[in-house]
Amino acid sequence: MLTHLLLYFSTSVPSAVLLFYRFSWLHGVLHLLMQGWYMGTYTLMMHQHIHMGGILNRKYWLFDMLFPYITNPLMGHTWNSYYYHHVKHHHVEGNGPEDLSSTIRYQRDELRDFLAYVGRFLFLVWIELPLYFTQKGKYGMAAKAAGWELSTYAVLAVLFVRADARATVFVFLLPLLLMRIAMMVGNWGQHALVDEVDPTSDFRSSITLIDVPSNRFCFNDGYHTSHHLNPRRHWREHPVAFLTQRQRYSQEQALVFRNIDYIMMTVKLLQKDYDYLARCLVPIGEKQISMTMEERAAMLRTKTRRFSEEEIARLFK
Repeated sequence: MLTHLLLYFSTSVPSAVLLFYRFSWLHGVLHLLMQGWYMGTYTLMMHQHIHMGGILNRKYWLFDMLFPYITNPLMGHTWNSYYYHHVKHHHVEGNGPEDLSSTIRYQRDELRDFLAYVGRFLFLVWIELPLYFTQKGKYGMAAKAAGWELSTYAVLAVLFVRADARATVFVFLLPLLLMRIAMMVGNWGQHALVDEVDPTSDFRSSITLIDVPSNRFCFNDGYHTSHHLNPRRHWREHPVAFLTQRQRYSQEQALVFRNIDYIMMTVKLLQKDYDYLARCLVPIGEKQISMTMEERAAMLRTKTRRFSEEEIARLFK
């Protein structure tokens, strides 16, 4: 991961500084394209950082602690918000009814529901996350979540007004918009297929992606079920953990796919292309193996149905 940091500090950081020193539209567009290329890998690197308490050798602890305050805003992340939302909230609620990024109240193959899901996160997460912590009696965490989010906005506002508005848009605001949309697109793909019988099971409320290029670029992010089973599991350990527990995956009727990433998972769901998803499914266990392709597609369709409030009250106790 050190090589990734060297790349970002030798390209993203000086490019951003130069845009504020001498802005040009061509440079702004090229910078945004570069950041768009980096964002996925960077975010999954930070995913390891927030779960493992750092990514570098302990002798570099100071740099390991401080570098996100420089690079996070460049990659579309507000300060510390990823940590509070993902580690302290999402992994606590596990896509349940109190998870602000939960998919269960949405029809997960409908574009209208998806847009409502993304829109809620874009416009309301800044206030909903602190309110969640407040309702849970975690007042210090609520203050920190709100403080870091709002302080990031304040700094960006000052840069927009006092420094260079055009540079602020290309260096910070557009990456922020793109990242927040991308995170919801990814989360939708990760948690769109939820078991209608036992939605509280980590095996049945998330999926596993194997033999997909993004696993090589994004630190085995496809092993999402493995990650929910053990959020502190190192990214290199996911394939071995998956193989070790393959019998349990089979017994739980977990869903495993190949040759598709989370973005395309979301796209194909919104296209209602269950035949394509059925072809990507890796059947495990006798029940899935015995299914025809049409039966697999029909089974997947049942996993995207919106849960009613009565079902939520009964299934999530």
